[in-house]
Amino acid sequence: MCKEVEKMRHTLSHVLAAAVKELYPTTTFGIGPAIDNGFYYDIDFGDVKVSDADLAKIEKKMRGIIARKCVMERREASREEALKWARDNNQKYKVELIEELPKDATITFYDLKDPRSGEVLFTDLCKGPHIDDLSKVEAFRTASSAAVGGSNKDASALVAHASPAFQLQRVAGAYWRGDEKREMLTRIYGVAFETQEELDEFLKRQEEAKKRDHRKLGKELDLFCFSDLVGAGLPLFTPRGTVLREELSELSLGLRGKAGFKKVWTPHITKVDLYKASGHYAKFGDELFMVHSQVNGEEFALKPMNCPHHAQIFASRPRTYKEMPVRYMEATTDYRDEKTGELGGLSRVRSLTQDDSHVFCRKDQIKEEIQTLVSIVRRLYTTVGMNKLRARLSYRDDSDKYLGDPALWEMAQKQIKEAAIENGLDYFEQEGEAAFYGPKIDFMAEDAIGREHQVATVQLDFVQPERFELEFVNEKGEKERPVMIHHATLGSIERFLSVFVEHTGGWFPLWCAPEQVRILTVNDQVDDYVQEIAEVLSGVELEEPVRHNALRFEQDLSNDSLGKKIRRATEMKIPVVLIVGPKDASEKAVSVRLRDKEEKVKLDELVEYLQKLNEDELQG
Repeated sequence: MCKEVEKMRHTLSHVLAAAVKELYPTTTFGIGPAIDNGFYYDIDFGDVKVSDADLAKIEKKMRGIIARKCVMERREASREEALKWARDNNQKYKVELIEELPKDATITFYDLKDPRSGEVLFTDLCKGPHIDDLSKVEAFRTASSAAVGGSNKDASALVAHASPAFQLQRVAGAYWRGDEKREMLTRIYGVAFETQEELDEFLKRQEEAKKRDHRKLGKELDLFCFSDLVGAGLPLFTPRGTVLREELSELSLGLRGKAGFKKVWTPHITKVDLYKASGHYAKFGDELFMVHSQVNGEEFALKPMNCPHHAQIFASRPRTYKEMPVRYMEATTDYRDEKTGELGGLSRVRSLTQDDSHVFCRKDQIKEEIQTLVSIVRRLYTTVGMNKLRARLSYRDDSDKYLGDPALWEMAQKQIKEAAIENGLDYFEQEGEAAFYGPKIDFMAEDAIGREHQVATVQLDFVQPERFELEFVNEKGEKERPVMIHHATLGSIERFLSVFVEHTGGWFPLWCAPEQVRILTVNDQVDDYVQEIAEVLSGVELEEPVRHNALRFEQDLSNDSLGKKIRRATEMKIPVVLIVGPKDASEKAVSVRLRDKEEKVKLDELVEYLQKLNEDELQG
């Protein structure tokens, strides 16, 4: 994020709070940071109910404050002075934040002040930074208006140094400090950009995103559902949705299988001791679903991840350097007790199916294994039409939160970077973003409307091999620790589906579409011919990315009009629609309707036509 834009967004969160304070004087305030594309503020309105309908008057008040050309003034205070301010102003959330600071801390405040009257509109406990003069926002608005009316050079100059155009977006609930046991606050979100054009483009993308919302399309296309009786965050997949998720899973498994990965299977529950040994219990114990044996009271957990299980398979017999690397893969459902307020469609669920992989290798094999995994990632995301990838190389910093030999880290980070360069990845490096047990590569894919999503990962692990005392005998006859590499190509299949549905807008590629072809009849005079077409289609196998599979097709022989049948097929986003009338029957042909064109195809050429259609799509 550009530092100037971030400062403006942060400042606007204070302007939002000042506007709220004028309109609702008894409110208390949580925090109000800048975020990607904008800002928010968490506010306790007490007994007052604030909704999206109130945003217009709050935004109007914000613009009034900006028009007064207020300034932001920084000042410092001791911890005791800050506490007195917070208590005197009944700001209990600020009191809590201040009390957590060291007793000798110097605390910074920002006052939003009207320079003409000297009136302080809002004071906040804040580190900053902020813009110091809100007249920049007013200058932008004036410049924008002038620029619309002509080629005023002064106006153009002001636009060139424009501050963000903004808009309040929505009201949401947010637990104080993300804790479900604490107060529910009202979070007001806003967006802000340097120019009105950028804001307009963002709002346009938002409207498109609403049309593509996977929750909306999931219902319309009959892909998945939820049930209160089953539980929040536990999706149920329909036959159509199950086809889609299994096709994607098979693609991932197939690509890894060709690279030498072997399937394994692990149970869905395990003794808690496993996660205590791996270290996961200490860090993620509050995310575990606990299961107690009614026979002997033994404590189990629904598994939240698979790596400790795969480590146990590796440890089940002696290993030598000759069989390294050992590669395991599994598509299995894990369970995490996510907070209900953070669940959302398929984006965040409590039952997540991971296309998980683990490599156990020698240190000198790290680079080659990473290159293999990178090639798998690129092939899969090219196949699903998301081939604009960036890679974040996440390294350790100088803090003491990382485990393992620093020399091993340095060697691994070097191999990660070399693999990224040699594979021509668009990459960037970030220190301090590594997991505590090893450096990693996070892949970000851009969707059809320009949003970036974190997808695949390649994660080195120096800790679990040590904790589980994994070993192999090297060429010198000595016992040596392997390096463990975690990899997920899709990640959580549920989360990937939320991205993929929105990326495609529900128009899935032919190879993975739940229903690939639908036959529509003009009238019942062609029913016999339709059966002949069905016999032809029953023998079709499409070459998919890693296998062949029988064609999935349906027939609409209802008495509805052809127009109604076409609308139904279009609403379900069927890739190929075959329209059959008396003339088609007499010519032994079908009228093929695709998303972007229509054409006539002879029945004896239909198989080849569909196969070529699929092949062309896969080749992009």
